[in-house]
Amino acid sequence: MIETDTYRVRLETRRAELVERLNQLEDWLDDPANPDAVERATERESDEVYEIQGLAGQEELTAIDAALARIKNGMYGTCLSCSEPISRARLDAVPHAALCRNCMR
Repeated sequence: MIETDTYRVRLETRRAELVERLNQLEDWLDDPANPDAVERATERESDEVYEIQGLAGQEELTAIDAALARIKNGMYGTCLSCSEPISRARLDAVPHAALCRNCMR
């Protein structure tokens, strides 16, 4: 059985970082458009990058919330596909991992 306290703290810390970052991205995307056409074009390119970062952040946030739910219900560290244990090395690298290395392939 995996000791989940360390992973829970890491997941909660990363979750808080992501929420803060997503709020910043949202604020930047809500900024009024620059009246200068050249600057507006540059801002649009930046906005596209921010949107991609926001989508990736949302996906990670969803995975973190699912991992925290697995901790709560005692299923953390168990592969959702094959029900085998997820290696400690994988959880150390990706604490929100839902699949073992074999199933991830």
